[in-house]
Amino acid sequence: MKKKTATNISRDNEIKNHQEIGEGPLPGLINYPHTIGSAVIRPEDMGKIKGKSLTAMREQTRSQMARIYEQMNLLIAQAKSIQNRVEISEKIYMAQMQFEPVIGQTYYLYEKAGGPHLLSMISPSEWGKGFPF
Repeated sequence: MKKKTATNISRDNEIKNHQEIGEGPLPGLINYPHTIGSAVIRPEDMGKIKGKSLTAMREQTRSQMARIYEQMNLLIAQAKSIQNRVEISEKIYMAQMQFEPVIGQTYYLYEKAGGPHLLSMISPSEWGKGFPF
């Protein structure tokens, strides 16, 4: 329960006195201007308010959807990159090798006509005129 303070008691007394005199409700408690010089109080146009709210909501939604679309495109690009890397790795691992590859070294993958791929330590410039592939 609220404790009665001097301010609350004086406010309660003011309301009682005002009503006993017959002046009606206190001006600060009514929904309309109580004197000619009062500020004009106009009812809000709810259609306009709702229209602005809907426009703002749609703009925010459009912005969020655009951000999600950008993220989707980035994920698609990343997935394609991974898929491409897997395809290249499969070609390398399925290629013929006449040596044991060492991680960190450069090797060359050649495609034989009508046959499997070949992994070699020899670069295309080192083959000379007799480039077999």
